Amino acid sequence: MSARDALALAAEVNEIYAAKGTKVVHIDLKKDKADEATLKSVLLGPSGNLRAPALRKGKTLIVGFDEATYRKLFG
Repeated sequence: MSARDALALAAEVNEIYAAKGTKVVHIDLKKDKADEATLKSVLLGPSGNLRAPALRKGKTLIVGFDEATYRKLFG
């Protein structure tokens, strides 16, 4: 998914969880207005495309893999 498409996807959700290494970034888009540069930094990989794995659950977007985050969101 291209950067443009990834940003369009981010506009449709209320929160984003992005795992980068051992760190998980949570952005609550209902409370915080993240700028385009911030969204790109958590959504896109070195290729400029949406990082994998990426999963949308309702109004939540999860990018990258973090076992604790998956357990929190999926039980």
